[in-house]
Amino acid sequence: MRDEMELRHLLSSNLKKVELLMAPGAAYESTTGAVLKITTRRNFVQGLSLTDQFQLQRRRKWSVMDYLALSYRTGDWEFFVNGTINSSSSANKGITTNTLVYDGKETVVGSSQYNSFPTTTGVVKGGFNYSHGAQSFGAYYRYNPERGDFSNSGSEWLDNNPAVARNIDKRIRAHSHLASLYYENTFADKYLLHFDGDFRSAFDANDMATTYPSSTIPAVNSTDKRTSTLWAGKLYLNFPLWDGEFTVGTQDSYTHTSLDYRMLNTGVSEYIPSSLTDARQTSAALYASWSRMFGKFSLSAGARYEYVDYDFKVNGKRDENISRRDHTLTPDISLGYSFNDESQVSISYKMATVKPPYSQLTGSLNYTGQHEIEGGNPGLHDERMHDIQLFGMWKGFMLQADCCRSLDTYAFVKQVYPADNLQLLMHPVNIDVSALSLYLVWSQPIRFWTPGVTAGLYRQWLTIDNNRYNKPIYSYYFDNTFSLPRGWSITANISGSSQGDMHTNRFGGSWFTMDASVGKSFLNKSLTLKLSATDIFNTSNNDWTMNTYGVFVDKRQSYDRRGVSLNIIYNFQPRKSKYKGSAASEAEMKRL
Repeated sequence: MRDEMELRHLLSSNLKKVELLMAPGAAYESTTGAVLKITTRRNFVQGLSLTDQFQLQRRRKWSVMDYLALSYRTGDWEFFVNGTINSSSSANKGITTNTLVYDGKETVVGSSQYNSFPTTTGVVKGGFNYSHGAQSFGAYYRYNPERGDFSNSGSEWLDNNPAVARNIDKRIRAHSHLASLYYENTFADKYLLHFDGDFRSAFDANDMATTYPSSTIPAVNSTDKRTSTLWAGKLYLNFPLWDGEFTVGTQDSYTHTSLDYRMLNTGVSEYIPSSLTDARQTSAALYASWSRMFGKFSLSAGARYEYVDYDFKVNGKRDENISRRDHTLTPDISLGYSFNDESQVSISYKMATVKPPYSQLTGSLNYTGQHEIEGGNPGLHDERMHDIQLFGMWKGFMLQADCCRSLDTYAFVKQVYPADNLQLLMHPVNIDVSALSLYLVWSQPIRFWTPGVTAGLYRQWLTIDNNRYNKPIYSYYFDNTFSLPRGWSITANISGSSQGDMHTNRFGGSWFTMDASVGKSFLNKSLTLKLSATDIFNTSNNDWTMNTYGVFVDKRQSYDRRGVSLNIIYNFQPRKSKYKGSAASEAEMKRL
């Protein structure tokens, strides 16, 4: 799957088989926890196919989206084009208070926010696909423009001084290009060769202005322009070996991203300077995995070797403290036992390398108030993750236990920034954390009703600056689907969670949140209408606190989640595309 829209218009009548791979192996990115593998039927219809999905949504503001997909199949060829236009607008509000001891006395830095964020995004995608016998190949091109205008009407204050009105306006203009191709062939009836290739380029420009309309405080203006380029390729060979299945392959990528940040206020530039950062990464990986059934036992083992050359420059000068070359070997192994088709158990271990997003590796700082700064951290290391997972299934029950030890993962902290006056800096730092998650799931169809119940626990062990962040989070989900006669369907989903810690944040509890929908299909399931409501009782809690390096942050906020939406989906001769390509470097795509 290359984007979520492909999954949205996949009908149940197109499905042949669905498999859950809890131990995907070395052929996937090392951060992949599980894979849902869907095999479609071959009942492809010649000629034209059309899918249109329209959504109208009302929360605090209106949003509208339309997705149109066309494909034409003749013989072994398929040509497709689709497009999405999405005009959305959100409105969030909140209050932030920072408490600390500064110059020997308790100090409070506070601010209020009312954020409005209208955005318009589009996607145009077109390509072709050829499939004949055991051989197939295809390619597509995707263009993704975006524009947005963020505004924040709020205020800020220091201690008991009167609040000063503050407006923050941000203009966003961005676009990206993606070209992708694949080739797949099975020869000698047992050797499967597959290749994926990607090229992506992106550009986004932001202009930000912070003004104080009711005071003499000068305006603060800044601009930033980010460009990025990605070349990636993935090649693997799959064949039977020793009564099992063996996969060997290589995955390689080259990424270049640069950020030109300009602070246009002379006074602020003394502690938030302009900068030009440039990061280039070359990655080459080799991987192999082998799996086999031994009666009712299943064994999967693999390893992945990766070489990374990371070059980081600031204002044209290479930073030797950040630039580095790494060699990593990450193994994974899984052992399972199947009692029968409804009962099985498995245990797996894997080691993974997780690279932080490029947006967090920038060295630039952003002005967010007279006493507050936000920024990245170019010195972030790659995370080394050790993960042990236990998975069990018995009839309608599933149990998943996960124990993870993360070295040099990152979390956000707030601390005093060295400057001539009080400045608080929010930025990511590397941390070591251990975590246990435990989830029990039950689902069993009862005539026209399919309930699903999940009860879970997340507990971490983290200490920073003698502060412990160990409070567990308990959560539950109660999903209900009613499939009624004449094409009617109803869902009613309830969820909740307790107050608890995740990394350096203590999130507030939300013990009861409810979403619901009602839908009906027409014209032999070609037309579907669905009316949905989210956060019906407006009980979702988005508050959190943070206590790091002597700064206590209390964030009280109200997200734009409560609302209703209408979905209209029409399918004319619907079918799943036979495009067999996948992302050549999914991890790098996400980092960008």
